[in-house]
Amino acid sequence: MKKSIFVFFALISSFAFAQKPAASPAIVTESANVKITYGQPSKKDREIFGKLVPFGEVWRTGANGATEVTFKKDVNFGGAAVKAGTYSLFTIPTKDEWTVILNSELKQWGAYGYDKVKDKNVASVKVKPLNNEASVEKLTLTAEDSQITISWDMTLVKVPLKW
Repeated sequence: MKKSIFVFFALISSFAFAQKPAASPAIVTESANVKITYGQPSKKDREIFGKLVPFGEVWRTGANGATEVTFKKDVNFGGAAVKAGTYSLFTIPTKDEWTVILNSELKQWGAYGYDKVKDKNVASVKVKPLNNEASVEKLTLTAEDSQITISWDMTLVKVPLKW
């Protein structure tokens, strides 16, 4: 009987302490006037754009919570005037064109509730995707004062910034 009780508690303990899959790491990239915070997923031999990230659908542009971009002063974001502040960043990728969106609703989990807050978009710009010279394993967003760059797998997207 004691042995059965011991086995029972050993099994319960193993379930209680079972490891969850690791969340994608949180990354912060920053320049003098731009800060980007995002979850960084890896490619892991997956087909990314058109498969893992479907074409024509809103994407959180990262993993876990929606990516957030902070502008320290007013900026021209790919042709759209944007006030200084922090915004959620979403994209709608297609093979030939990406829509890059800034939304004033913060702390969103992924893009699951985007349809409920899309009326809070402050900018929506179109950019052409470029080809990377080599496959990029981890989603990489780069904050520069001249542009925001999104690079993953064989795709590279740049949104110009003017101050």
